[in-house]
Amino acid sequence: MAKTKTDKIVVPIIIALSILVPILVVVLMNLPIRYNIFGTQSGTFPFFHAVLNGSTAMLLTVGYFLMTIKEYKMHRNVMITAFGLSAIFLVSYVISKISNDPVPYGGEGILRYVYFFILITHIVLSTIIIPLVLFTMYSGLSGQYEKHSKIARWTFPIWLYVAVTGVLVYCFMWPYY
Repeated sequence: MAKTKTDKIVVPIIIALSILVPILVVVLMNLPIRYNIFGTQSGTFPFFHAVLNGSTAMLLTVGYFLMTIKEYKMHRNVMITAFGLSAIFLVSYVISKISNDPVPYGGEGILRYVYFFILITHIVLSTIIIPLVLFTMYSGLSGQYEKHSKIARWTFPIWLYVAVTGVLVYCFMWPYY
């Protein structure tokens, strides 16, 4: 399939965002000085992020169900809402990295290994999900439904995993905030 005029603009933007966002997060996590813009306590952002991730996971599940029963307009609206929550999460997460020092995990034993497995897979897949979500959203909203369907088969389970493990990371970290 030949690239459309819009593809020639949108695809490079998606690629640029997919590279720049993870780099920005890493840079902000390693700032020598924090700028607590809103005067928040360290646990405020993580709770908000857990709520956003949990809500996103629920919306993804509902969106998947709506797609299976061929309620495509409702599917689109629910998935746009899930995308919106994920975008709010991303902005809030960046602000939280500017505002608060990282909190170390204090658990021990087997829970420490479980936590770090969940955290590492969450981090790795959260970088992979950025281009997947953007390409999935673009292909669906631009009417490229065959392409949308093919990429969504990969996007959905990874995005759901990232959302659910985001909540799990918060649950593991809750005693340390």
